[in-house]
Amino acid sequence: MNSNISYTIKRIILIVLGSVIMAINLRTFVHAGGILPGGFTGLTLLIQEICLRYFDFHVPFSIVYYVLNLGPAIICFIYVGKKFTAYSLLMVVLLGLLTDRMPPMFTDWIQLHDILLSAIFGGIINAIAIALCLHADATSGGTDFIAIFISERYRKDAWNYILVGNCVILISAGILFSLDIALYSIIFQYVTTVALGLLYKKYQQRTLLIITSKPDEVTGVINSLTHHGATIFSGLGGYQKTPRTLLYSVVTASDIKRLIPAIRSVDDDVFINVVRTEQLNGRFYQQPKD
Repeated sequence: MNSNISYTIKRIILIVLGSVIMAINLRTFVHAGGILPGGFTGLTLLIQEICLRYFDFHVPFSIVYYVLNLGPAIICFIYVGKKFTAYSLLMVVLLGLLTDRMPPMFTDWIQLHDILLSAIFGGIINAIAIALCLHADATSGGTDFIAIFISERYRKDAWNYILVGNCVILISAGILFSLDIALYSIIFQYVTTVALGLLYKKYQQRTLLIITSKPDEVTGVINSLTHHGATIFSGLGGYQKTPRTLLYSVVTASDIKRLIPAIRSVDDDVFINVVRTEQLNGRFYQQPKD
């Protein structure tokens, strides 16, 4: 099978699976706990609750969710990537349809009366759904569109702005409905963030400190597998007083698993120290969105 076709099939399967899991989560754990997730999903649920409680009118999840995503999707389609936006919109459309039309037989079996359990397990399941979508090189829509546009266009970290938006949603929920719900929603979002960090590492970086006798070969491996370079330092071994070569490189965390065996294949005696990178400033290669 053609690699492009198989990759397309893989992306579609991951997106469909992610949308199903997220829709089930919204109809079970999130609904049972009355929790507001972050981003446009939480904003949509907040608008639904306001319409129902204050105007006695039920507005479908899909309608509000589609309207909120329309503007950011158009911007991403023009400035970020057409296929990336198209696959993300597939996730948005499926999530809206499944959330509104999912048969009760799939959701009635979860009857939780503990909001804390809903927040914790709902946050974990939410992270799984988002990670599946990210592994398909797409997003679940909403504020992810905005964050990626700002990151790609202006090379700035947009998540602080997204955090502010989420805080506004939670404060509004606390004022209009219940402070308890707002606080439990913070737990839900925190659990989602922590779990997502474990499941998806593409936007995390690792610093490599490599002592090798074959710097050219190791540098070639790093460049061919990750498109990142390396800085070469000359040093002296503290014990044997023999010349040593130190390579310094920063790569994406998801590349580490395949990169280290590849380096060892060209230098059996290599010494590698992998360090977590908390903050990175400067030019760093990011694979462009398709």
